[in-house]
Amino acid sequence: MASKDTKPSGKSHDDKAGDDKKARDEQSGPEWARGLRDLYDDVVEEPLPSSFHDLLARLDEPKK
Repeated sequence: MASKDTKPSGKSHDDKAGDDKKARDEQSGPEWARGLRDLYDDVVEEPLPSSFHDLLARLDEPKK
């Protein structure tokens, strides 16, 4: 019976998963940066106040 010669990659599945997590953490930055990004996203999702809608409507009106 012939066996295939395969070279182990040197890393287990768990090691590769740990590397993937480390890469994601490095991309997302430190904890404070993630918190700041979450805060920014929350502010962006807030509805525009009606006073701003009124102001924008007045700015769009032709000059008299």
